[in-house]
Amino acid sequence: MQRLKDLLQDGEITLQGLFRWGSNYTFLVNTRLGDQEVRAVYKPIRGEQPLWDFPSDTLAKREVAAYEVSEALGWDFVPLTVLRSEGPHGPGSIQLYVQGDPEDHYFSFSETEKKGLGRVVAFDVLLNNADRKGGHVIKDERSKVWLIDHGLSFHTDPKLRTVLWDLAGSALEKDIVADLKRFRKALEGDKQLIEQLNGLLSPREIRALQYRTTRLIQNPCYPNPGAGRSYPWPPI
Repeated sequence: MQRLKDLLQDGEITLQGLFRWGSNYTFLVNTRLGDQEVRAVYKPIRGEQPLWDFPSDTLAKREVAAYEVSEALGWDFVPLTVLRSEGPHGPGSIQLYVQGDPEDHYFSFSETEKKGLGRVVAFDVLLNNADRKGGHVIKDERSKVWLIDHGLSFHTDPKLRTVLWDLAGSALEKDIVADLKRFRKALEGDKQLIEQLNGLLSPREIRALQYRTTRLIQNPCYPNPGAGRSYPWPPI
């Protein structure tokens, strides 16, 4: 894992192409270090479109924060993601590219598969994910589920917008609650995690993350859609 992280953090970046369906500039790249090379997704900060409700130039950091939270939970959902201080188009996030079938996403999952996404739903509640589209839940060639695109997360105001409402109103599984309790302790005492998040999110955003974690532990139920807009657009 450390060698892979070094590849993303320090490898020479070569642009391979531009993903054209997003609102922000996102590039497919190769990163090379020595004789090793991996494919990755590069999201430069200067390519982020201004938003009225999220601070400017912060989406790349939120991508990295989502990875750190996934790792701290032990859920291994988010591909390895790092923050680069330089790149072909300036600083930004670099995420390990996951090869998957673009037609195999949340909306193509079976009902049984959808009901098995409890940790995904809980993860989005913790992140306060404002943009969980069906195409952001993908499978790799071994059918492992991965989550991508977390730039619109960690807002201090309620922003949860997702297509994953299948479990709404049902109780969280006990093992998920146990993971959440361990994560809350890490937020309070894991110096490395605290330092990482302090470099990526504002103090208010970290406190909001702590609050959402505690609230989900105290009321261990998957939420129902709230008032206002509860679904992202487009849904895929």
